[in-house]
Amino acid sequence: MKVGLFFGSFNPIHIGHLILANVAVESTDLDKICFVVSPQNPFKKRSSLLHEFDRLDMVRAAIHDNPRFEVSDIEFHLPRPSYTIDTLTYLQDKYPQRRFALLMGEDNLTHFHKWKNYEQILEYYELYVYPRPHAGEHAFRNHPKIHHIEAPLLDISATYIRRCIQEGRSIRYMVTEPVAELIYSRKYYH
Repeated sequence: MKVGLFFGSFNPIHIGHLILANVAVESTDLDKICFVVSPQNPFKKRSSLLHEFDRLDMVRAAIHDNPRFEVSDIEFHLPRPSYTIDTLTYLQDKYPQRRFALLMGEDNLTHFHKWKNYEQILEYYELYVYPRPHAGEHAFRNHPKIHHIEAPLLDISATYIRRCIQEGRSIRYMVTEPVAELIYSRKYYH
């Protein structure tokens, strides 16, 4: 089984994430997409993050009805900040029957060379890259382990959604109904 790992803060998970994951699992050789909730992205400020278990609950609510999607809290149990190579190594050791790949936005490739052991990631794993607005140039355009997938160019941001919530504006259609219910019932981002 080939599993695409979709790492993210998912703060909150929104329809953009779900559309991209669905396109990837429907149009590539990936059998499943695993949403890996990151407790702390080394490139993001911690203060803006909702608690990791709340973000995990939102991902579970968002993907509950898709058998080709799963969620992982594996990085909650690894040293922090979490680095992709460490998570990949741990998962490959724990699940040797699975082949792992990364699903990521093209904008990540502009600073991919700054990731811990990025050469090792490219040596052992494939990357499935979806287009992102303002992605910029990068040195990995023709790398044999990087597959560019055709997907809608989505510019929905969790930052915008959080701002809408804080300003009392609707987030309808930007997140799934179950995620919206969690956000409002638990007063996330207010």
